[in-house]
Amino acid sequence: MDKWYNVGKIVNTHGIKGEVRIISRTDFPEERYKVGNTLHIFIADKEPLEVKVQSHRTHKNFDLVTFEGYDNVNDVEQFKDSLVKVHESQLGALEEGEYYFHEIIGCTVVTEEGEELGPIKEILTPGANDVWVVKGAKGKEILIPFIDDIVKEIDIDEKRITIHLMEGLI
Repeated sequence: MDKWYNVGKIVNTHGIKGEVRIISRTDFPEERYKVGNTLHIFIADKEPLEVKVQSHRTHKNFDLVTFEGYDNVNDVEQFKDSLVKVHESQLGALEEGEYYFHEIIGCTVVTEEGEELGPIKEILTPGANDVWVVKGAKGKEILIPFIDDIVKEIDIDEKRITIHLMEGLI
């Protein structure tokens, strides 16, 4: 079964020349929206539509993209509220110590002493470092900053992350 990864959501059209406004969910907008790159648009109840990026620019908090063969607003109106995704084969290799969100989400967090805190259910990206949201006991959320002082070991194969439990974390 094919795996697809979310790049962003088309929230509206922009202008009359076929540009769409995307709220990005990717750490690599310059790569994903590069001219000539292939993306897939997931329109409700339809097969994914393969498109090629014709142009890309940023405006305010949006990525503005045009696709080859879609040259006016009437052509892209149908894409509103659709997700833009890439196939797993389009994921590039990362540097040592870098991870895709889908590799981290679902991992179980344990302390250096072996106490299991729970699974990572979400990753927040508020600023200087990512923050992992762990679903702790009784549904209580635990926020773990992704910094070297706290995160000691990441084992993607075992879906297990070991942390140093600093005072005040839970």
